[in-house]
Amino acid sequence: MEGESLKTKTAQTLKWNTIDRLSSQVLYAITGIVLANLLAPEEFGLVGAVLVFQAFAALFVDSGFSNALVQKKSPTEADYCTVLYFNIGMSLAIYAVLWFCSPLIDTLFGAGGRLVAPARVMFLSFVINATAIVQTNRLTKRMDVKMIAVSNTIGLVASGAVGIWLALAGMEAWAIVWQTIVLAAVKSLLLWCTSHWWPSERFSMASLRSIFKVGAGIMASSFLNILFQNIYSFIIGAYYNLSKLGYYTQADKWSKMGVSSLSQVVTASFLPILSGCQDNLERFHRMMSKTHKFTAYIVFPSMLLLAAIATPLFHLLFGEKWDEAIPLFQMLVVRGIFVVLTSLYNNHIIALGAARRMVYSEAVKDTLAIVAIIATLPFGIGWLVGGQVIATVVYFVYAVWLVSSTTQYNSWTMAKELLPYVALSLLSLVPVTLLPLLLHHPLPLLAAQVVAFTAVYLAANSLLHSRIQQEVLAYLLHRKIQ
Repeated sequence: MEGESLKTKTAQTLKWNTIDRLSSQVLYAITGIVLANLLAPEEFGLVGAVLVFQAFAALFVDSGFSNALVQKKSPTEADYCTVLYFNIGMSLAIYAVLWFCSPLIDTLFGAGGRLVAPARVMFLSFVINATAIVQTNRLTKRMDVKMIAVSNTIGLVASGAVGIWLALAGMEAWAIVWQTIVLAAVKSLLLWCTSHWWPSERFSMASLRSIFKVGAGIMASSFLNILFQNIYSFIIGAYYNLSKLGYYTQADKWSKMGVSSLSQVVTASFLPILSGCQDNLERFHRMMSKTHKFTAYIVFPSMLLLAAIATPLFHLLFGEKWDEAIPLFQMLVVRGIFVVLTSLYNNHIIALGAARRMVYSEAVKDTLAIVAIIATLPFGIGWLVGGQVIATVVYFVYAVWLVSSTTQYNSWTMAKELLPYVALSLLSLVPVTLLPLLLHHPLPLLAAQVVAFTAVYLAANSLLHSRIQQEVLAYLLHRKIQ
């Protein structure tokens, strides 16, 4: 009965994480479409420059401790309180540093003074977010993520309304800045008001030390990961110009709507389950296989379809204004397949408490990224992003070896678990590539491509008696999961 309860709990967690990501991305997309039509590429480039530094600030605020608490079997009240105090204190300290460094950031990107004030305001968002990291962590640990989904949705509605209103009022980049601040404030406020938890212990160095080993490993790994994710934005803004950064920012943002959603659903849903069976290797392997197949079933068709429909999708949403971003978007979406899978593999490593190995893993990833940058930088932004894709694929091969050696799960078995979904996704692309010969208007073409791909993929899985598809459909139809 414990297994059945675990399946049901996992399904509920997946349900709410999926609702969270879908509703978030729909609302985020609506706001993004309006802003993309109202604002110039350079305005997005201006905000993109700020986001590079904000990503590192948010990393140092959390320091990997929240993930360490999820990995820890039985965190205490003192653990939660200590991490909360640490996050808030660190966020204030880092904000002070960035406040004084804002003119230097402006000079680095050649913004002519336009970046200083927006940066100082926008950096406040990671301070606000720091106050709710533990609240989110506690809900995730209990696999009770409903309120996280609700707070994200309400926050996006409120922030989207503010962003659109300010854009219509001619506030340019400030529309995105205040949208970010409102989102962070609403989410944090709702989590505090509904979680029924307040810190009741003092800061404890003993608690900090107890989670430092895993937390430090995750932080070091995350630092390299954030560096890898943002080095391209930094180079494009500093080496080319803010308009080029604007195109890249749009391509990256829209690709991440799919990639990050899948990655976060996988991470938030499966890490607590994997951590719970870390002491039983046979059971751990069963969970690895199940999560691996489920992720492959979702990620390959989703990402390949997005890449295939990129042109009618962009033309329908933006006209031809952002055409320069389309090939960048396609490459980043294909790269996203391997990003999601390596994120899943990192889950397996974290669940076993082997976070230190991830530091070396991220070092390999960054080395590959730097080699790709050096090789492609002189040839333009298209080559630069293409090099990013190749570096990610090479790193994926290394990640398969690493997770296999860490978990003692056979790498060839992992490859065989992926191949059926790769093949079926490629098969489903055949009608998608033929439809532009018959249809030319973006809306009917887009609709026909999505329907054709989905029909072929579901039918092919059904003919092959895919157990993963059977379980997904059983849950969606409220049948008992076998």
